[in-house]
Amino acid sequence: MAGSLLLLLDDIATVLDDVSLLTKVAAKKTTGVLGDDLALNAQQVTGVRADRELSVVWAVAKGSMVNKIILVPTALLISAIAAWAVTPLLMLGGAFLCYEGAEKVIHQFFPKLLPHDLDDKDNHQQRLQANADDNVDLVTLEKDKIKGAIRTDFILSAEIVVISLGTMTAATFGVKAVSLALIAILMTIGVYGLVALIVKMDDVGLYLTQKQSKSSQKTGRALLAFAPLLMKFLSIAGTIAMFLVGGGILVHGLDVLHHQAQDLAMLAGVFGGLAENLFNGVIGLIAGCLILMVVVTKDKI
Repeated sequence: MAGSLLLLLDDIATVLDDVSLLTKVAAKKTTGVLGDDLALNAQQVTGVRADRELSVVWAVAKGSMVNKIILVPTALLISAIAAWAVTPLLMLGGAFLCYEGAEKVIHQFFPKLLPHDLDDKDNHQQRLQANADDNVDLVTLEKDKIKGAIRTDFILSAEIVVISLGTMTAATFGVKAVSLALIAILMTIGVYGLVALIVKMDDVGLYLTQKQSKSSQKTGRALLAFAPLLMKFLSIAGTIAMFLVGGGILVHGLDVLHHQAQDLAMLAGVFGGLAENLFNGVIGLIAGCLILMVVVTKDKI
């Protein structure tokens, strides 16, 4: 009996080790999506009245968890009955990341080539005007904002699940299920916890500036100055990471590019990891621009 119990505990420890390792690898692989997810959700919630910001974040977080409750079993089912489909889905996810990154870059530096209906400043200004206008139905506006954020989250969550699943091809079904569930929970808590902190940062800063203590006022002014810089950094870092992660998926999925990346890493010596990441990023940028060109050309036809 004691021997059987020890064997059972050993098996459980092995499974937990596998789950921990796969969760770490998956988290590292999904960095690009997470950066973009964080920046995107923080931007979408910005502009809601201060007393409703956390309620909106909570509503979107619950929607995100529902998205993952749908996506995780679907991904596990696909891996069980059509494992061959995981790699193509992974490649599609990587291609979509590259496309999104290219769209952001082209719009930022060449807005005439890829005009949007409204840029970020215009969107922000419209939100502020809506909050100040008594004739605007803020409940409807808030619901529309939540629905839009949940739709965006569904796409990003699908990418996270598929990319995570791609790192678990050799694992058993049980380990995959536990690892994906853990990733889904951790990512949701992490992303929306940080979104809540970011959107309330300016409120905390404003509160501190109204204190009598000079140190509190100084901290408050620093927070007010740091909040928009953080948003800008998240947007830039998320875009770069999209090319690195998306390009890396495409490179690893195509043998020709994968061998070139390995050869480049060997030539670079101690800087092999940096060289490989740069190669992935360049491939991601090229792929994203090509896909964007096809999409824009198709829309104009």
